[in-house]
Amino acid sequence: MKTTDEHNASPVVLFDGVCNLCNASVQFILKNEKEEKLSFATLQDARSQKLLIPFNDTEIHDSVLLLEDGILYQESDAALRIARYLKFYRFLYFLIYIPRWLRNPIYRLIARNRYKWFGKRDQCMIPDKKVEHRFM
Repeated sequence: MKTTDEHNASPVVLFDGVCNLCNASVQFILKNEKEEKLSFATLQDARSQKLLIPFNDTEIHDSVLLLEDGILYQESDAALRIARYLKFYRFLYFLIYIPRWLRNPIYRLIARNRYKWFGKRDQCMIPDKKVEHRFM
């Protein structure tokens, strides 16, 4: 977790746009979000890279990130903080109380094998017209 002085108007979920698991996760979030508060951007997009410039001195893991109130959350912290925005899955946030040293190895195992287990696209996801306003 690292902070910057910039505060975004809305939290941004940054995700691997060619990863099938990441794309399915974004679709799940869009379907289950309580309110339309989250914005989305693929990590492959130049605008995402600009958002990450203040965190150049931080090792960035390339699966799912959450930039919220100028703070960059990664790994299980990002996933659990995203759960707070979901209708029926907010309860998952309580897992944040499990120490990172227990949570993150599980997250890393899935992230490291995501292409092998779930596949990879040739190009980034193109959002449909109904939700394209939510994407950077």
